Amino acid sequence: MNISFVILTWNSKKHIEQCLTSIFNNASASLGPYEILIVDNGSSDGTLSVIQKFEMKYPEIVKVIQIGYNSGTTYSRNIALKMSKGTFIAVIDSDVNVLPSVLETLIETLVNDDQIGLVAPKLVYANGKFQQSTDNFPTVLTKIYRYFFLKQIENKIHNNNSDYKQSVDYAISAFWLLKRKVFEKVGLLDEKIFYSPEDVDYCLRIWKSGYRIVYVPNVSSVHYAQEISRGFRMNKATIEHIKGLLYFFKKHGYFFKKPVFIEK
Repeated sequence: MNISFVILTWNSKKHIEQCLTSIFNNASASLGPYEILIVDNGSSDGTLSVIQKFEMKYPEIVKVIQIGYNSGTTYSRNIALKMSKGTFIAVIDSDVNVLPSVLETLIETLVNDDQIGLVAPKLVYANGKFQQSTDNFPTVLTKIYRYFFLKQIENKIHNNNSDYKQSVDYAISAFWLLKRKVFEKVGLLDEKIFYSPEDVDYCLRIWKSGYRIVYVPNVSSVHYAQEISRGFRMNKATIEHIKGLLYFFKKHGYFFKKPVFIEK
């Protein structure tokens, strides 16, 4: 098995069919055999009927795991990660549309450098506008600023956008591709984090394990970001995100001065 796609669904009917179709359209035979592991977190909107149709049509490729309740992003993804067999593991959100040449370029980047552990493409919104999907490791102050001014940050970066590959502190887990040997060394996602920032935590652990995170902006995919914790509103996602951040800072032993791995 060459690539294991790990996808988490929760009331994802609006986007999951397009997501899966984009994978089938772009995981060409030249990339070798692949599997798609879908973990459903208790969807109630018809998501199951959509993904089960794919499972019935492609039983040798698609495997659906039903949890029956919303278990968050770490426990559910870990179920699929433990089942995965691919040389490469692609963690993809159910609202991502994989575009042509992305997978080939990301795999080539990983293969050509043993020090690269995880790669991520540029993500754009449905209207084609740049989406902020990589960043520096957060501090308490930068998280507060990002929480209120993300749109302004995205506009500023978009105006100075580069197509050069570059090392980044972390990439959001909407679209990751990583080597199996890196996953085996770093381990599973931290299930003490229910929703977020499990991706920041995992990227920091990759850096601590001696590998780099590389952003590959010359290829892109569409992310119909649901942004359930973005903006000034207090809901369960926001509360879990705050709890996750406090746990993250305590776990890694910092609050105001971020760890540094990338030489400027």
